[in-house]
Amino acid sequence: MATKKNEIAIKTEVRIAVIRVASDIVFESAMSAIDIKSAVTEALAGSKPLILTDVRGHEIIVPADKIGFVEVGESGSRRVGFGAA
Repeated sequence: MATKKNEIAIKTEVRIAVIRVASDIVFESAMSAIDIKSAVTEALAGSKPLILTDVRGHEIIVPADKIGFVEVGESGSRRVGFGAA
């Protein structure tokens, strides 16, 4: 999907902690924070797997009973190099 230069793509950063797994799942999604929250709520209420899509179109599927927490926030610009603090 091509985007125009003047279009601003909304990216939401998502972090999912999975029970009994050392590292978290971190990715950017084109979904809005409200859509992600409703998908998480629906998955937890219905004991269905949580299915989200990242910005590249990959699906992330996590069983609802294995979710430790889900953190949703705006994707910030990543600064690289010295003095990036």
